[in-house]
This record gives sequence, structure tokens and C-alpha cells, in this order.
Amino acid sequence: MLGSYLGYLWSFARILVRAPSGRQRFNVLAALHAITHQLITVTNDSYITATSVCELLEKIALLGLQGPITLVMDNARYQHCRLVLERAAHLGIEVLFLPTYSPNLNLIERLWKFVRKACLYAKYYENFELFKQALQLCLSETTARHKAALSRLLTLEFQSFLSPTPDL
Repeated sequence: MLGSYLGYLWSFARILVRAPSGRQRFNVLAALHAITHQLITVTNDSYITATSVCELLEKIALLGLQGPITLVMDNARYQHCRLVLERAAHLGIEVLFLPTYSPNLNLIERLWKFVRKACLYAKYYENFELFKQALQLCLSETTARHKAALSRLLTLEFQSFLSPTPDL
């Protein structure tokens, strides 16, 4: 969302931070290849809906990837609908839904954190078009300029916790 995102700020005197007004949104729906870190995006200025998810599924299918494709998704309502599930099945894409409240298990969430830090924190954009251009540029450079930083961030290493076995 076009607005002010403060980094860490501490000061003896009050500092005014310029921020744009309005509630313009730039939505990015994306899929990230877990190994190559290739990013496929669908963007709009209105809302993410089931048709947006179907558009993303179509883009993934057009890549012509070999082997089974599993798309990990969170539990957004528009991702659970029949239209999305039928389209995924038709395209041969398996959909895996994460447990509730577990965004740490989705690699794309790490990418969003990086994008917020690179493009939004403590940055001022004069207008909505500059804001959109900055986000699109950052996303387009994930496999080039930002490759080194993202290779450390987008690892497949997840910490798992074994539940204790009760004494019988």
C-alpha cells in the first residue's frame, strides 16, 4: 500500500516524515520457484480474486516445467474456492495449503519481507506511479541484482520441532 513505512527511528527532536495521501493499492500475486528462485507475478490495482489466482496458475502452466508441480498457498478464501481448485487440477498443478497461522513455512513470505525492506521502509514516493515502478523494478531484479541477498534468504532450511512423546 502506498503509505509511509518507517524504519527504526529515534530522535531528541520531532521529525516530520513525508507520506503520500490516499489509499491506492498495488497488488502482487506471485509464485516463487523453490530451487531457481524464478518469480512469476500477476499484478493489479484493484483486488486479488479467484480469477487472479487462476491467471497465475495459467502462467505457471505455460512455463512447461517437467515433473509434478506443487503450489504452496496460504489459507486466503479466494484460493480455496472451487474455481481455483478445478483450474489447478485441470492444469495438473497440485495445491498444498499451509496450516493456519504459519506464514514462516512459505518461501514467498521471505521474499515479501525483502521487498518491503528494499522498497518501502523509510522511502517516500511522490506519486502512485513511482511507487508501482519501484516495486516492479525490485521484483524484476530478483534473479539478477538481488540474487546474492535472496539466495541467503530463500533457503529450504526450516526449523522443525518434534513433539515430546508422553511417558506411558
